[in-house]
Amino acid sequence: MCGLSESLWTLVFWRFIQGLGGGGLLSTAQTIIIGSFPPNKISTANAIFGVGMIMGPTFGPTLGGYITDHISWHWIFFVNIPIGIIAAFLSWAFITNRPGAVKPKKIDWWGILFLIITVGSIQYVLEEGTSKDWFESKEIVILSITALFGVMAFIHRELSIDYPAVNIRLYGNYNLAMGSVMNMILGMLLYGTVFIFPLLTQISLGWTATQTGVFMIPGALCTAVAMPIVARLLSKGINPKTIIILGVMFTFGFVMMLGFTSPDSNENNFYFPFVLRGFGLAFMMSPILSLAVGGLRGADMAQAVGLANMVRQLGGAFGIALINLYLIHLNSQIRGNMLGYINIYDTQSADRLTSLTQNYVDKGWSFDEATSLAYRAMEGMLFKQQALVAYNHGFMVIGLTILLAIPIVLLLRYKKSPKAADLSGAH
Repeated sequence: MCGLSESLWTLVFWRFIQGLGGGGLLSTAQTIIIGSFPPNKISTANAIFGVGMIMGPTFGPTLGGYITDHISWHWIFFVNIPIGIIAAFLSWAFITNRPGAVKPKKIDWWGILFLIITVGSIQYVLEEGTSKDWFESKEIVILSITALFGVMAFIHRELSIDYPAVNIRLYGNYNLAMGSVMNMILGMLLYGTVFIFPLLTQISLGWTATQTGVFMIPGALCTAVAMPIVARLLSKGINPKTIIILGVMFTFGFVMMLGFTSPDSNENNFYFPFVLRGFGLAFMMSPILSLAVGGLRGADMAQAVGLANMVRQLGGAFGIALINLYLIHLNSQIRGNMLGYINIYDTQSADRLTSLTQNYVDKGWSFDEATSLAYRAMEGMLFKQQALVAYNHGFMVIGLTILLAIPIVLLLRYKKSPKAADLSGAH
């Protein structure tokens, strides 16, 4: 139905329906793995699961870019139909109910509604605040108040009933609370870099969607290689905090290298940074979850895994919104600074404008038309330059911010035990 959509709001509606179905797949899959394998094999099973989770979102944008460039955006959705049919058949044929699993007597619809209202309101405020002049807009004020009361109602609801949709009482576990903070940061920073990179390459460097998608592959392959290595290190009793800090440094290196992109940068300049990103992902995701859910069992374990995934996804959504907001303000500031150097009294800009005007005159345009086209060309060059500088600054800010994760990692508690790495591959 997304592929058949003929308007934006129709597409939004069917994406909402898609989210209702897809939202629980990740946590459900990991719960199945936890319940299906003995403790000594969970690390290997989760590592295999993690490879699939990395490869899918990596090859997806590449395939999607190719389809967009050569066929139609509608087929980005249609291509998933046979995959979904196969997955549904295999699930029905091979997945059985977990022993001792009990269906909840009630579903916490109110808790789910309050969560949707809260997250949706916050997301809208972050996304649209700049264009609507923030709290000068009644719409932004109303939604901000709605978000505040929504989160208060959500917390009150989840703490006052016996069948909460989200068992926030689990945050009484110190490591789970700190791990959620780490997951939030991880989602904000890593998803944020993936948000900036396509803008950088397609706007400032002139790449196609296919070219951009291809550059997600090297990092994903490195993550696929690194995840079994991380699982092995954890199973040998290596302190997860050491592995996480190493992952932070890998990611810091990746982001800072992208922060020095120039107009002459090409594909060769991005391979190694994405290799670092791939290893950084593997070295951070698995150990963070391993520390966060350590000591939890049964239903609490399943809830904790679900919370970890939810927090990381929310962090990614909020991170993209905040980075987009930062880039909008930065673009405006950089544009103002650059415009000061483009005037009739500046020799370089005057010469460039004269050269462009003469070029259009030589092609048969009138002088007035050629002048107008020359100004448009100058505007295009200015936009690419200001965008490139803004994206570079954005990467550097992300790089410096990710270093703040190190003190949080040091605050996590680690007690070495034979079962410390049971969930080393899950994410």
